Order: sequence, then structure tokens, then C-alpha cells
Amino acid sequence: MTPIQINIKHLRLLKKLSQERFSEELKCTRSMIGSYEEGRSEPPIERLIDLSNYFNIPIDILVKNDLRLAKDTSFIEIGSKRVLFPITVNENNEDLIEIIPAQASAGYLAGYADPEYIEQLQKIKLPFLPTGTHRAFPIKGDSMLPVKDGSFIVAKFVEDIQDIKNGRTYIVLTKDDGLVYKRVYDKDADTLILSSDNRFYNPYEVKKDQILELWEFTCCINTQEYKAEELKLSSIMNMFQELKVELESINIQNKT
Repeated sequence: MTPIQINIKHLRLLKKLSQERFSEELKCTRSMIGSYEEGRSEPPIERLIDLSNYFNIPIDILVKNDLRLAKDTSFIEIGSKRVLFPITVNENNEDLIEIIPAQASAGYLAGYADPEYIEQLQKIKLPFLPTGTHRAFPIKGDSMLPVKDGSFIVAKFVEDIQDIKNGRTYIVLTKDDGLVYKRVYDKDADTLILSSDNRFYNPYEVKKDQILELWEFTCCINTQEYKAEELKLSSIMNMFQELKVELESINIQNKT
């Protein structure tokens, strides 16, 4: 069986359509749909375009990938098309977490929508995670202390940007900056503010339509042990940050 014949039947059933009803939607005969699904004939390019437009899925995904594990929630919007959002499972049908390696994180912007790229990533299982689709992302630099350089943030995929919780931390994939880990605030209907916990880095604004993926923090995996002086430094920084918030609050009260 070829992917296209498998996918036509699977996607048709996802939409709860009979062959007859589906043929009416595509303006062709029921026997033609049957021949595609049974592998007796291959759809010509014109029909592949029709199928791509109907399911809103790129042609290359329809003809190259077995979508039988895909549900409606397995697809995400990329521009005007839906692309497959791979969900990897083990032999017990348990969800696995893809790990974005540090040396390949720069390539994630090019490969995040490519099922073949995602399938090649290393995978682990963390049984304590809540339900949802998770990935592990490498952290670089010191903008989100006390999270150390070289740590991994395990985060849950956010399907709707409107579900952002003000002040929570997220892995954000944007067209211009690639992957960043920041504390996120909803400024208005069109704009988010991305803020670092390390106050040496200034917050900045990002338009929501520039965001390609959003992942909410679930847990952190440190790959190095903290030194005692690092913990002290982190505590001192947190104290100063809290003090700044208190001073700002006092200033606001004085102005009113």
C-alpha cells in the first residue's frame, strides 16, 4: 500500500465522510475514490491538487507520509496550509519526547515543520509529564538564570496563542529570532512582550503573527551540577529583582 491511498481513506474517515459524499465534495465519481483507496489507480496531479486544497495539507505530505496515526489535532497551521505535527509513540503507545540537540538548535527553524526532520530526532520518555505534546529544547546563555547554559527545558505545545498565561515562561519560535526561552506577557491583541529573568537583558516586543510555535514550560533538566557560589549569586539576583518590583510598586503608589 502506498501512503497516498492510505491517507485518502484515513483523512476521509477523519471527516466522517462516506465515499459517495466525499466524491461529491471532490466532484468526481465514487468508484474513482474507491480505486484510489484500494490502490487500483493513482491520483493524477490535478486530483492531488484537489485533495491538497480540500484537506488543506501540502501535496508532499499527502504522498510521502503515512498519516494513520494523525488526528485533527496532529496538524498545525503554517501560513495557509496545515502540516503534520508528528507525535511519536513507543511500543506501548506512550508518547515520546523529541530532544532538540544543542548543536542542531539553529536548524530547528528550517526543520520544525518537516516530519522527516522531527522523526530523526532522539527521543525519551518522561512518565511524570502531564498530558499533551512535549519537546525538550537546549538552553544557551544566562538570560534566564538560574537556568544554566546547557540545560534543557521540557515544554508543552500550545495550540492557541490566546491560551498564553501572563508571566509564565515559554519556548518561543519566531521567524526572525529562531528559538528563545523567555517570560511572556500579553501586551495587546497583536503583541507579546518577551522578558529575560536576568535583568541585564532588556525585554522586547514580538508580533503574534511572527510566532511559529509556542511551548509552555513543564520542567527543566540540568546537565551540570550547581556550584554553591552560583546558587548564592542566583539568590542575590532574585533578591534585587524582587526589590526592584517593590520599589516600582512604591513609586506607583506615590504617584497616585
